[in-house]
Amino acid sequence: MNLFDCTLRDGANVVGNGFSRELTLSMIEGLIENGITEIEFGNAKGLGAAETLGAEAPLTDEEYMELAAPYQDRANIGMFLLAKLYTPERVALAKEKGLAFLRVGAAAGDGAQSVEAIKAVKAAGLRCRYSLMKGYLLSAEELADEAAMLEQAGADAITIMDSAGTMFPAEVTEYVRAMKAKVSIPVGFHGHSNLGLSQANALAAVAAGADEIDCGLLGMARSAGNCATELAAVTLKKEGYLPEVDLYGLLSYLDCELIPAMREWNYKPAVLPEDLILGYSGCHSSFVKQMKEVAEEKGVDLYHLIVEVSRVDRKAPTVELMENTAKRLHD
Repeated sequence: MNLFDCTLRDGANVVGNGFSRELTLSMIEGLIENGITEIEFGNAKGLGAAETLGAEAPLTDEEYMELAAPYQDRANIGMFLLAKLYTPERVALAKEKGLAFLRVGAAAGDGAQSVEAIKAVKAAGLRCRYSLMKGYLLSAEELADEAAMLEQAGADAITIMDSAGTMFPAEVTEYVRAMKAKVSIPVGFHGHSNLGLSQANALAAVAAGADEIDCGLLGMARSAGNCATELAAVTLKKEGYLPEVDLYGLLSYLDCELIPAMREWNYKPAVLPEDLILGYSGCHSSFVKQMKEVAEEKGVDLYHLIVEVSRVDRKAPTVELMENTAKRLHD
């Protein structure tokens, strides 16, 4: 089970249609260095959207591709392609510039219109992901049948998209189970937070057998945002998944680099890393002041200290426990 990070594509909606060169490089590096290596990036509206939809971004599709080229040996980095914007030239460009995949997308029920694009992506030697946008437009069984057809056409992975953030966990469970019963390729889930359920829906999807969860750093995405990458990492680690993700490294990157950078856009995450780690560890916020003093004095990571102290005592941790734990972490 893995995370599929969409910050650099769907998340770009919070700044327009795409992130700057500097933010793109920052996030690619921040994700890879902390164990998240499936990355969708580029224009928020997808490949070809600038010239066809007027969705201008800070960089052209080709410039984004060239920016990511040095990282392609460390991660699987690709772009989104609306089926209606498919052209042979766009697929050829993605191949030429070394993308790992294209994710073809169309509304649920319009899968037949995507077959040509899927076959072209596969013929180019790229991995073809597929997004069933607005998946709730069809019943679970109808969507699963469409997914089976798309698998036959050559899709390598299928994502159920709750594009309006309207689904409940029980529905997500039903849809994922129905699809897993019909296809042999990986099944993912992409949730939005319009009802505040993206995180609960992500957990429900994984419990039902989903192989992948779409997410965005700081929850960044169109409308009310996606399931936050860091929240998905924390909660799924508690469930025993994602051993490859460096949680402390990821939260440090958010605190030190991305959150400060996003202040220019007046963007603030719903859950800050410090509050997230309190939920992860079960540490009450009343202990944080003392934890910070000890962490600073002993030169250790605050979040790691909170987690390790809380493993021993979540009710009334003593200063002695904090200091001894900090010494162990430092050594």
